[in-house]
Amino acid sequence: MRIVFMGTPDFAVGSLAALSECGKYEIVGVVTQPDRPKGRGNKMLMTPVKEYALSKGYEVYQPQRVKTPEFVETLRNMQPDLIVVAAFGQLLSQEILDMTKYGCINVHASLLPKYRGAAPIQYAIIKGEKESGVTIMQMDIGMDTGAMLDKVVVPIGKNTTMGELHDALRAEGAKLMLEVIEKIAAGTAVAVPQNNDEATYASLLDRSMERIDWSKSAQEVHNLIRGFNPAPSTFTKLPNGKSLKIWGSLLTAKHSDAAAGTVVETGKHSFFVACGEGVLEITEVQPESKKRMPAQVFLNGRGVVVGDKLE
Repeated sequence: MRIVFMGTPDFAVGSLAALSECGKYEIVGVVTQPDRPKGRGNKMLMTPVKEYALSKGYEVYQPQRVKTPEFVETLRNMQPDLIVVAAFGQLLSQEILDMTKYGCINVHASLLPKYRGAAPIQYAIIKGEKESGVTIMQMDIGMDTGAMLDKVVVPIGKNTTMGELHDALRAEGAKLMLEVIEKIAAGTAVAVPQNNDEATYASLLDRSMERIDWSKSAQEVHNLIRGFNPAPSTFTKLPNGKSLKIWGSLLTAKHSDAAAGTVVETGKHSFFVACGEGVLEITEVQPESKKRMPAQVFLNGRGVVVGDKLE
């Protein structure tokens, strides 16, 4: 089977690597987003998928838009039997969806129809879900609306971070993708339509979401911190106006009548902040212009004291 793979971030590398390492299929092309400038020096960086594909000697294509007639013709010339998509970042046209013998399948990091869209892993944690998963779907013209070919459930622990869930979904999604492709080749794959009435959306993350609102419950703040770790991270403001990134937190059974955002207790290894409901323990932080550090190190430098108000 001749396969074109489309993907961009590290999540997609898991699926591309699985296809490459299984040795059963001919990868005739890898399509990824154009290189983008990143970091303080605006250095052009390859996408993780491009980096992996080049290391394996695959032909890499980086169209600004896959829908252009020119690139559609390029795809057609590859003569793929199947197109596999994982976190690519562009919508495909009907012409591309209809181009191949087996159509296009997508490796999506949620239990569809929940969390269609761009940030399903983050939203699953931010919304306090107890489980997530990966769905392999037969793509149609909509945004993650295609019929489901199979899915796998992955539990979310009470302290699971987005990074930890991402890695688990990356591995499970790659395995499930191979199983589905085998079924497609054997003619035994069964497509089940999604229930659109149960659909929810995980839209692009907004930078305003990174700032902690201490008036929310401790559970909600804890979910946000976990959902934004390791990227893009959450932050609050110290009494001196400087930013403080919050990387680690734990739920507690403590209660306080103090105003939300008030440091109500400091311990040997952490400090405790009153929320709109409950008290949250802060275990890892990053002061402005400094590296990540355990809260203990921050406290040793008199980072906060009881009574300080985080804004």
